[in-house]
Amino acid sequence: MKKLWGGRFSESADSFAEEFGASISFDQRLAPYDIQGSIAHATMLGEQGIIPKSDATLIIDGLKKVQEKLERNELQFRLQDEDIHMNIERHLTELIGPVAGKLHTARSRNDQVATDFHLFVRDALCAIVESIGGLQGSLIEQAKQHRDTIMPGYTHLQRAQPILFAQHLLAYVSMLQRDIGRAQDLWKRVNILPLGAGALAGTTFPINRLRVAELLKFDGVYENSMDAVSDRDFVVEFLSLTSISMMHLSRLCEEIVLWTSGEFGFIELHDSLSTGSSIMPQKKNADFAELVRGKTGRVYGSLVSILTTLKGLPLTYNKDMQEDKEGTFDAYDTLIGSLRVVEAMVRTWKVHSASMRRAAEGGFTNATDAADYLAKKGLPFRDAHEVAGKLVGFCIENEKTLLELSLNDYKKFSPLFEDDILEALSLEAVVNRRTSRGGTAGQSIHMQLELVETAAQANRAWLAALTG
Repeated sequence: MKKLWGGRFSESADSFAEEFGASISFDQRLAPYDIQGSIAHATMLGEQGIIPKSDATLIIDGLKKVQEKLERNELQFRLQDEDIHMNIERHLTELIGPVAGKLHTARSRNDQVATDFHLFVRDALCAIVESIGGLQGSLIEQAKQHRDTIMPGYTHLQRAQPILFAQHLLAYVSMLQRDIGRAQDLWKRVNILPLGAGALAGTTFPINRLRVAELLKFDGVYENSMDAVSDRDFVVEFLSLTSISMMHLSRLCEEIVLWTSGEFGFIELHDSLSTGSSIMPQKKNADFAELVRGKTGRVYGSLVSILTTLKGLPLTYNKDMQEDKEGTFDAYDTLIGSLRVVEAMVRTWKVHSASMRRAAEGGFTNATDAADYLAKKGLPFRDAHEVAGKLVGFCIENEKTLLELSLNDYKKFSPLFEDDILEALSLEAVVNRRTSRGGTAGQSIHMQLELVETAAQANRAWLAALTG
């Protein structure tokens, strides 16, 4: 196919340079969006009388046939056609002849590719929200099953205070809900139409940009044509979203790696989501959790790459912007794949509740409550803290837990201790006293479950409103 821009040139491009500059190897992924945008553009051109309605109809019918071929995997993309736009136009020309050339009236590849990319990111946001919702659902179900499972909570990876396993899982549900919130907020800036901006300055044709926005279900249009073709803020935000989401998954996967180790023994992954060793027959490795953890850096790299690419670009379109797509596609695929594998791990893991409880019992996780006990008796908390610390030291020297001490042992450290101290320091009592909103007590967990399930319903309603 003759180059769309070839009239200015007397010699063809060097073959190596042509290959170096082509984007079809990756932007063919935009084919369905390019066709979608072109159908809307052709519809508007016909309605506005910019091209004859009969030509518009012929173009639209041809594009629909190209779409059918694409769905049957029958389209062949050629390097010499450079990008997805010219490849689609070539296929359209082969079907309907020279009339296909009228499709490019009143638009540039600059606003065309921006439109394609907006459409892609828009769909990607919906898919991400749906996949995050799936992981949230599995975490919520596990939390419901483990409302009474006590485990140690950690700070500095040291046993800190006893908590419910449900509380730990719901923390990740909350993290993921913020990711959904970011996606929903980003939608407002993604769902703006750049088409009609032309190369940078608009067009002399009497186009109706709002009609195209209506056909493509955009909420509005860019009001500055130069901004329309040069804006990639939405890509930066999208990659920020994928990076933050991957960071959350990586944190959970790090805990899965720890929890499956012999040192913790809190959970066991399903065989189908584990691997073995080629030399050590006893091994059962959390390889997929490790891989998600590793892939997080890859997604971060895409974010840093686009920020670096954009930081020195003058207005408006520059070829550097071609580098926005591969990283975005890869980050999206990586996040969706990671969400899927983590959801499967959570849904199918086996929880060793007894091991969790033993860990909570053995780490003086109730020491804070010994200090709280004295503070409620009137002893200043700093003094109570010191007494509790000395109790822990005494236990370590005598290889006992706080629950194994006698009342006489306690009274050696403070006369304020009474015969209810052992009951007060039981793990159940320690957990269920934390009734503050968001705390780990059973009644608080009940409230948290209600809140996250309400949020999940709202997420599904948001998706349904957009996707029908």
